Amino acid sequence: MKATEIPVLRFLQEPKQFFVPIFQRRYSWEEKNCQQLWDDVLRVGKDNQIKHHFLGSIVYMEQELQTIGTIPRYLVIDGQQRLTTLSLLLSALSRAIKEEDNEIGITSKKLSNYYLFNDQEEGALRYKQLLTQSDAETLIHLLENRDLSLTNVSPLLVESYEFFEKKIKEVDLKTVYKGLQKLMIVSVALDRTVDNPQLIFESLNSTGISLSQADLIRNYVLMGQDLEFQKKLYEGYWFPMERLFGKKEYIARFDRFMRDYLTLKMRLIPKLQNIYEAFKAQYPNYKIGDPEKLEAIVKEISRHASHFVNITLLKEEDPELRECLSDFVEMRAEVAYPFLLEVYDDYHKARIEKSDVIKILRLVESYVFRRSICGIPTNVLNKLFATLMDEVDKDKYLESLNNVFRKIQTYRRYPTDAEFKQAFYTKDVYNFTRRNYLLRKLENFGRREKVLVTDYTIEHIMPRTLTETWQQELGEDFQRIHEVWLHKIGNLTLTGYNPDYSNLPFKKKRDMPEKGLRFSPLHLNQSFASTKQWNEAAIEMRTVELAKKACQIWIYPED
Repeated sequence: MKATEIPVLRFLQEPKQFFVPIFQRRYSWEEKNCQQLWDDVLRVGKDNQIKHHFLGSIVYMEQELQTIGTIPRYLVIDGQQRLTTLSLLLSALSRAIKEEDNEIGITSKKLSNYYLFNDQEEGALRYKQLLTQSDAETLIHLLENRDLSLTNVSPLLVESYEFFEKKIKEVDLKTVYKGLQKLMIVSVALDRTVDNPQLIFESLNSTGISLSQADLIRNYVLMGQDLEFQKKLYEGYWFPMERLFGKKEYIARFDRFMRDYLTLKMRLIPKLQNIYEAFKAQYPNYKIGDPEKLEAIVKEISRHASHFVNITLLKEEDPELRECLSDFVEMRAEVAYPFLLEVYDDYHKARIEKSDVIKILRLVESYVFRRSICGIPTNVLNKLFATLMDEVDKDKYLESLNNVFRKIQTYRRYPTDAEFKQAFYTKDVYNFTRRNYLLRKLENFGRREKVLVTDYTIEHIMPRTLTETWQQELGEDFQRIHEVWLHKIGNLTLTGYNPDYSNLPFKKKRDMPEKGLRFSPLHLNQSFASTKQWNEAAIEMRTVELAKKACQIWIYPED
């Protein structure tokens, strides 16, 4: 390793090319990062007392031994964000010089040929910097001042260039160029025969945007591989996986996926901020002379990533499975995802029939929801779902899981019908975080034509503010009844006429022409037609009916 302090313009001036490997993250600087660079350039450009401004380090490694007469090519290990942003600023400055009569110390042509292009070269070697395949075309179009009629333009590159283009019009160009001349970097050249770029990469204290766990894992897997093999892994598995997660959401979704995947593999739950270290612990020696093993690992990760997207983003094509999975998403039952990933993988390996997968999904969903209704602490569920599969006999998948759930006790228990009903009676459903999910499941149980619950609002049959008529309806003990039952499931329903009902007496809510509860197409409202008075007895009766239905929806394990 050789580290040298050098002005960044001198660093760029000699014929050379820096290229960002395909596995590095895309350009990610935003306006706030560009603003900081711009402020620094202007500050040192205006102040003659400031001789230098340290920009950071550029860490790179010669890709291969050079032969006489060829352009040296260097793999960028760290600093690509600063290097790219400087290119955008220099390009904007170069274009602005053409419109100025003032002499700022360099012509537009010289600035471009010194710092942006290898002017004696053609094709790809013409450019001082090449980005990853997803950003390369946009950067070239910007440097060449071409029309950006691209199908996959990189928006952050364009936004950063336009930021500098706008700022340059507001200032003296000589100040900008003077400031650029004062920028210093530490040029860190690695020896490809001695230095370990991954270890150096990990230990760097970057002055730019910190790397995500997703960035670190991708670099760990791909850095140091033969270029052809690297390209095969990235284009065949990693890039398609990134596209599955979505451009903007990739990092957050990948980190959550990798935590669940590692939980599945390790039967332990890594912290979200420590996923990279957990990944290295799981695969410590995969790089040592076994490309087939590495490809198998990456292929398995890619396969599970596809499962994760099908489960969490509801990309599953089978409508029955997708409906089951949507319940987990709405219920926000992420705690079960590591277990579901393994079930899903076994299903795709034909180890389990679809009908059994649906029953398993219902069983796990019911377990999570029953515990939620019963108010049993959830802090044990992460560990339970991390190790649950160890207790399952996969030759008797469904039968075995039923047995496991029936046998677990104490704080891990699967609430019985009796415990579930009792909690269901007394639950403050109106303020329950899974209220909409609960009402949707109750309403749509047994329906083929599903009702979209979000089209309706929650109605308190006995209103939150009691009128004198309601006090008479409830009887002498109206205050206690109101306090006990107001937000319970027996007093709640769905309606499209909530503003019309307001605090009206029960009979008016029930019989209002066309809008009354007796005319409602919703299953939740069917019993109101035969209810003559809304008092504590009526609320209790409806609660019992709904509790029975709830036990059919959220099942208990079979014997």
